[in-house]
Order: sequence, then structure tokens, then C-alpha cells
Amino acid sequence: MTVTKILPKFKNSLLEARSTKDYSQLTELIPYARKIGMKCQSLGDDALFILPANDENIGNPVLPAVHGGVIGGFMEMSAAMHLMLFMDEPKVPKVIDFSLDYLRSAKIKDTYAECRVVRQGSRIANVMITAWQSKRDTPVAMARVHFRLESD
Repeated sequence: MTVTKILPKFKNSLLEARSTKDYSQLTELIPYARKIGMKCQSLGDDALFILPANDENIGNPVLPAVHGGVIGGFMEMSAAMHLMLFMDEPKVPKVIDFSLDYLRSAKIKDTYAECRVVRQGSRIANVMITAWQSKRDTPVAMARVHFRLESD
């Protein structure tokens, strides 16, 4: 399937998700999100991103713990989806840089992420992401990402 066939379907799904607040179809359209089992649900006027417990995401079988790359990918994907869902004019975010602090190991249980747009201009956006498991005030990781915003 060519990119030109995927983009209109994604744009239509994005616009529909924004109007209905049913974000499940978006995670199904993004291959990496689908691979790791990522979910997204409406949380009032915001979104909550969920990485369900999944043995395929284990990085350290001794602990066991979720692979750090899966945590990082989940957080980066959460930030990009958050921007696409809540920008006034939907644009495609492209990562400029991503800084991640692992604070503790993520056990094999559901992991949640919330995003906060710190600054959004016409071409650049800065998003903070916090990921936790049992308690929101005990994060497993925190990240910051800068995006370049392009119109589609």
C-alpha cells in the first residue's frame, strides 16, 4: 500500500476521532502502536495513553520488566498522537529531539502516559510526557520531545 493511500485514510480517521473522542481507530492505523498494543482513551478534554501488560514487550526476563525501547516508543508515540488530536489545525509532527529519563523499572503491568503541551507555535511544539503504572505520582519515566509541525 502506498503512502498516498494511507494518508487520506489516516487524516479521515483523525478527524473522526477528534469529533467523536473515540481514539481506538488511530492506534490501529499506526503499525508500531498496534505492535506494542497501545491504546488511547478520552479523559475529559484530554487523552490517556495505555500500554497494556504484554509479555512480548519484556526486555528483562529476570525482573521481568518492559523493554526500555518500548517505553520510549510508547511515550514518543503518545506525544505525537496527543498533538495530532488536540492541535487547532492538524499537522504531522516530526521529531526534532527526544529526551527520556527512566526513573524505575516498568514491571509487566499496564503502563499509562499523560502528555502536556508546554509550548506550541506554528512550526515547533514542545511536549512533556509522564508514564506511570500503579500510582500517577510514582512515574516510571518522564520525557520531553520537540516536534517540527508540518501541514499535510
